[in-house]
Amino acid sequence: MTPLQPARGTHDLIGEEFRRHRHVVDASRRIAATYGFVEWATPVFEDTRVFSRSLGDTSDVVTKEMYTFADRGGESVTLRPENTAGICRALVSNGLTQTLPQKVFYAGPMFRYERPQKGRYRQFHQIGAELIGAAEPLADAEVIALGWHILRALGFDTDDVVLELNTLGDRESRDAYRAALVDHFAAHRDALSEDSVARLERNPLRILDSKEARDAPAVAAAPTIGAHLTEAARAFYDGVKAHLAHFGVPFRENPRIVRGLDYYSHTAFEFVTTALGAQGTVMAGGRYDGLVEEMGGPPTPAVGWAAGVERLAMLLGAAPASVRPVAVLPVSEAAEADAIRLTQQLRQHDVPAEMAYRGNLRRRMERANRIGARFAVFVPAEAAGIVQLKDLDSGAQHDLPRDEVLARMRHEYRREA
Repeated sequence: MTPLQPARGTHDLIGEEFRRHRHVVDASRRIAATYGFVEWATPVFEDTRVFSRSLGDTSDVVTKEMYTFADRGGESVTLRPENTAGICRALVSNGLTQTLPQKVFYAGPMFRYERPQKGRYRQFHQIGAELIGAAEPLADAEVIALGWHILRALGFDTDDVVLELNTLGDRESRDAYRAALVDHFAAHRDALSEDSVARLERNPLRILDSKEARDAPAVAAAPTIGAHLTEAARAFYDGVKAHLAHFGVPFRENPRIVRGLDYYSHTAFEFVTTALGAQGTVMAGGRYDGLVEEMGGPPTPAVGWAAGVERLAMLLGAAPASVRPVAVLPVSEAAEADAIRLTQQLRQHDVPAEMAYRGNLRRRMERANRIGARFAVFVPAEAAGIVQLKDLDSGAQHDLPRDEVLARMRHEYRREA
C-alpha cells in the first residue's frame, strides 16, 4: 500500500520546524501581553457571510481561494482565510462593543486554496493584533510598535525587515483619489488585464495591487493619494509618523500600499524583507474603521495587523534549542521502581526527565545520548540513598545523596533557562 501523504498545500510541523513555529508564536504572545493585548481564539470556520462581507464579494480571496462548503444543515460555512473578520464578529457576538477599547492578540491556522510555494501553504498559520475602539493616531503607532517589537525580539533589525507606511486618508480623500484613478486607468483601459478592467468599474484601488505584467506600466504611472488628502487626513498621518518616532520605530513611506475596501481608512503599512528572495511581506495591517459595523455592530474604529508564522519561522537564524532532559537510568530491574519515583519527582518540579521503558544499562545509556540528555542519574538497587550524577557534556561524574538530586537539577535548569 502506498503510504498516505499530507494533503497538497499542507505540511507537518515536526522537530526543528515546530520549534521555530512555536518560538515565533510564544515570543509574540509574550510581547503582546506587555502591551496589554489579551489573547482570543475564534472558530476556524465561520458563516461564509463573515468573510464575503469583510473581504468583498469580488475579491480574489472570496472568488478563488476560500474553502467554502455547505454543512449537513445546508448552511454555507467557510474555513477562515484570515482572522480580523472573526475577531470583529466575536466582538459583536459577545456584546463587547460597550467595553472599548479591546486589545486582542490571536494565533492559529488559516486556510486558502492557492498555489503552494515556498513559505505559502493552503493551511498556514498567522499571528495578529487588533486594537478595537481607539480612533487616535497613537493607536495606529502603538499597534505598529508592537509588530516592530516582536520582529526585533525574533532577531530581525532594519537590515532584515523594513516598515513601509502609507495613508488611505479619510472618506473625502479616498473619493477624490478614486476619481483620479478612474480617469487615469480609463485612459489605459485597452492595455489593462481583464481583471483590472473589471476592477475599474467596481474598485479602482485594487488595480494598484495587480500582479499582472501587462498592468505594471499603468500602475507605475498612476497618481498617488498625497495630492488628494484633506487637511484632517494629512494631520492624522502626520500624527502617526510623529508617534512612530516617539516609539523609536523607523519607516519609509510607500504611496503604493493600498487597501481596496471601503471600511479601510488612514494608516496602511507592511513590514517587508528581501531575505526570501524577491521582496516579500512578513507583516501587514492598517486601520479599518468600518469592519465592526459590517459585522452588525455600531460604527467602531479599529487598527491591526497579521503576520505569517511560516514566513517568520523561515527567517529565523538558528532554531531554538529543544530542552535537554535528565535521563534517569536504573542500573538493574530492582532499581526500576525507585527510578520511576525519581523521574516523576523531577517532572513535578518542572525538570524535564526521561526513563527508557526497557533494556540493560548500556541500551538505556544509548537512548539517553540519542535524545540529547544533558545529565544522567544512575539509580542503584541498594537502599543506601546514593545515586551517581553524570554531566553528559563534560563527562564529570560523582556520587550524590538521592534526596539532593531534585535541588541540584532545579538549580541547573534554572541556570540554563
